Amino acid sequence: MSTRAETVEFLTDQLSALPTIRSRKMFGEYCLYCDDKPVAFVCDDELFVKPTDAGREYLGDPDEAPAYPGSKLYFRVSGDRWEDREWLTALIDLTAAALPAPKPKKPRK
Repeated sequence: MSTRAETVEFLTDQLSALPTIRSRKMFGEYCLYCDDKPVAFVCDDELFVKPTDAGREYLGDPDEAPAYPGSKLYFRVSGDRWEDREWLTALIDLTAAALPAPKPKKPRK
């Protein structure tokens, strides 16, 4: 089962206070980017945030699960938390701040 576009539209709308939030479709699922950093995946209409120490502290006792078969563990954010725009925005913002800057792309030949 793949993620519905409406799910990603809802999440990006909830995160619209972050000016650099964007999504990209990947293999029927989606990746959410903030400051050009991949911060979360939306798989099967579920939100999986990249694990960071700051995110773990913010969440307290996070629900950890693979985003897709064979993936490492991510913080699964239940759908009822998506409604809290400020809470969700803070989680994604602190996750982006904790991740390293993206590597510069190599020029094409």
